[in-house]
Amino acid sequence: MSSINTYYNINGTSSSENQKNGSSYLGKDDFLKLLVTELRNQNPLEPMDSKEYIAQLAQFSSMEQMQNLNAQVASLSAVSAIGRTATALDDDGNEISGKINGVIFSNGKVDLIIGDDEKKIALENVIAIR
Repeated sequence: MSSINTYYNINGTSSSENQKNGSSYLGKDDFLKLLVTELRNQNPLEPMDSKEYIAQLAQFSSMEQMQNLNAQVASLSAVSAIGRTATALDDDGNEISGKINGVIFSNGKVDLIIGDDEKKIALENVIAIR
């Protein structure tokens, strides 16, 4: 009987991390800055249509809800990973591997407890879970 290994990559990056890596990702702060700039620079004789403004606010709200949903899915993924083996980078950049013994939720961040020495590793530093 053969076994099948499943690898999950749950390495998420934030807007600021993508900017450091040279990505062209726009986050909610960027969207809000664009909206405020647009309102400041509009022609006073032809102001933006209220329907357009409401549509942009709805898009902003939708984007924020999707980001919240992504964070919740990442949290659920972390909980379901307890008991599996993870490979991650510690604070010094060294690759470690070990069994996931627990999950810590603190101030909107998710940390995994990995290995026998119970190292606390941020979820975004996890490379793979198998």
